[in-house]
Amino acid sequence: MRTDDPRLLPYPPEFVARYRDAGLWGERTIADEFHAVARAHPDRLAVVGLDARLSFGELDARSDALAAGLADLGLAPGDPVLFQVTNRVGAVVAWYGVLKAGLVPVCTLAAHRGHEIGAISRRVGAVAHLVEAGTRGFDLVGFAAEQRAGHPTLRHVLVLGDPATATGTAVETLGADVDPAAARAVVQAIQRGVDVDAVAVLQLSGGTTGVPKVIPRRHAEYWYNAAEYARSWGWTPDTRVAHLIPIIHNAGVVCAVHAPHSVGACLVLGPADLDASLPLLAEAGATHLLLGHGHFGAPAHPAFDAAARSLTQVVLSGTKVPPPLFDALERRGLWSGQLFGMGEGLFLTTRPGASRAARATTVGTPLSGLDEVRILAPGTEDELPDGEVGELCCRGPYTLRGYFDAAEHNARAFTSDGFYRTGDLAVVHRIDGERCVAIEGRIKDLINRGGEKVSAEEVELLLLRHPRVREAAVVAVPDARLGERACAFLVVDGEPLTLLDVREHFARHQVAKFKWPEHVEHLAEIPRTLVGKVDKRRLQGTAAAAAAGGGVL
Repeated sequence: MRTDDPRLLPYPPEFVARYRDAGLWGERTIADEFHAVARAHPDRLAVVGLDARLSFGELDARSDALAAGLADLGLAPGDPVLFQVTNRVGAVVAWYGVLKAGLVPVCTLAAHRGHEIGAISRRVGAVAHLVEAGTRGFDLVGFAAEQRAGHPTLRHVLVLGDPATATGTAVETLGADVDPAAARAVVQAIQRGVDVDAVAVLQLSGGTTGVPKVIPRRHAEYWYNAAEYARSWGWTPDTRVAHLIPIIHNAGVVCAVHAPHSVGACLVLGPADLDASLPLLAEAGATHLLLGHGHFGAPAHPAFDAAARSLTQVVLSGTKVPPPLFDALERRGLWSGQLFGMGEGLFLTTRPGASRAARATTVGTPLSGLDEVRILAPGTEDELPDGEVGELCCRGPYTLRGYFDAAEHNARAFTSDGFYRTGDLAVVHRIDGERCVAIEGRIKDLINRGGEKVSAEEVELLLLRHPRVREAAVVAVPDARLGERACAFLVVDGEPLTLLDVREHFARHQVAKFKWPEHVEHLAEIPRTLVGKVDKRRLQGTAAAAAAGGGVL
């Protein structure tokens, strides 16, 4: 994508100069940054997974070959490539290969379906769809072939994990016959034409309406985000960073791929299944572990203590951390902290040196010295004093200035001076002389299901597509394992809809399963406030009461 694309909002020139003069933004693309690290540490392990392990030299050479193969297919620098893969070493090879070819990865989830993929791919003009073969429960390869039919720009299906694929082009065979020196020359030629302030990656937001918004991340700022994250934890080439949540996601790319690789450290890449991942962590000697909310129960797993023998840092992310979890980690002598991050940019963390009070009760302080954080009265630009709850707003060297191709939404999502309105409610507490941020909820109507943000409005609109649903309201209900899940309140014509009916409806519309309601209640009418808005507080109380009373919730 060109830097002058009218669908993109650039950083103002004075901020570009400020970040570059401060030494935050470099002069190399992400592909060139990685190659420089690989040359410095060719024999050190770069990634260890259940399926393979590669040194930096091997990962660099394999991704060079893939880049050359992608160029031979006719893919041109700037072309968007949809990623739909799981946590495997081949996904990391594909990630760097696509970047080295000058292409732009679009970070969709393996759980996304036609409802999301169709809209996202058309919005960005995707040219290729990279999927994984053999995934359990859903044929991503067949799905990609269906998505390509009738798509105006989507020309290629790239298949990871099946060298004999008949549906698309096998990723493992691309560039396999290219001489390594020739492949490196192809990559160098491509990278010379890539602007370091151009879009490198398209991430996706949790979105409050419709399908996710598209977040443009640029080479210099995105690599800085990751490199600063690694520096903040004190990582070295001896660090081994374990990651179990989706790798092709903002947290995965920043915290688990780019960050360890920026210092020559190793990524230990496991699946979400603790039965498979914890033995891998033990065998690989993982020293740093990021646990999302879906894995907060990990310390109770029988294999956790063996996996924890080499751990020095455990970072918790995704929702408020229950005190018993801190206690369970501390009983094992494990230091733990918190991370609050977003695809749009801002990271807040409780880094080494933070007191237990800060680590247990807040998400800490901004990652960068040039991050700017304000707590504003919601819906205004009036800054609130420390101690008062308001909307968390931010601006900085790795926070976006505007969503892709979303002028109307951008007018609401940013203040007049360029601060991003996160939609999260937050408060600043002074702890040990530092301004630490605590997240107190959200303004946006979102359901935080295991770290994935689900738009209640989007689910409601999907429910209203059912021919017998007259009214629908969706609320979050607490869940011990996932944090929250969706409860749908319906007003219908005729007989009540069963949960199976609702699931079949969402399946027909090809909606990602993590968005499906997990409980259905029927009402004669949806309760409303005095001003006519849906009374979601009352509905949440109804759902919570049912759960507390031992109902089917």
